[in-house]
Amino acid sequence: MAKRFTTQLFVSRLSAYTTDQSLRQLFAPFGQITEARLIRDQQTQRPKGFGFITFESEDDAQKALKALNGKVTLQSLTHS
Repeated sequence: MAKRFTTQLFVSRLSAYTTDQSLRQLFAPFGQITEARLIRDQQTQRPKGFGFITFESEDDAQKALKALNGKVTLQSLTHS
């Protein structure tokens, strides 16, 4: 069965100083974002260096993936 592209991207290799807002700003030029979320350490609340971006459309997620892949580590989360 073919995999379908999703609207959510996994982002890694982020600076420890990255905020949810700066993550959102990085991806904003590529389309409407519904969620920008950093994963944080439960004890310290410091970002772990990765997170997720969710776009409203698959096309916007694909544009961001093509433009930023290699600058930060991006991975499309696909559905079967």
